Amino acid sequence: MNTRTRNTLVAFNHPFELKGVDRALPPGEYRVVTDEQLIEELSFPVYRRISTMIFVPGKSGSASTEMVTIDPHDLQAAQDRDKTATHDSSAARP
Repeated sequence: MNTRTRNTLVAFNHPFELKGVDRALPPGEYRVVTDEQLIEELSFPVYRRISTMIFVPGKSGSASTEMVTIDPHDLQAAQDRDKTATHDSSAARP
């Protein structure tokens, strides 16, 4: 089977929580890696997601980075909450 890997950066303006991570994460940019597999039985190229991982800073006091497998829907929900928080805080400013 043919696979491909997509790398993206996602940015958060506020601390956020994500299922699969046992602590709140600080604002910043996070690398997200998605592995996809080609479905070869079709007459045109179609890929299905195999896994999605995010790289997060290690627990406090550690200079390490952890790779955590996540559900992309949970990531999207966290991004939506961050955008709402950004919109709400800018609307509250005079």
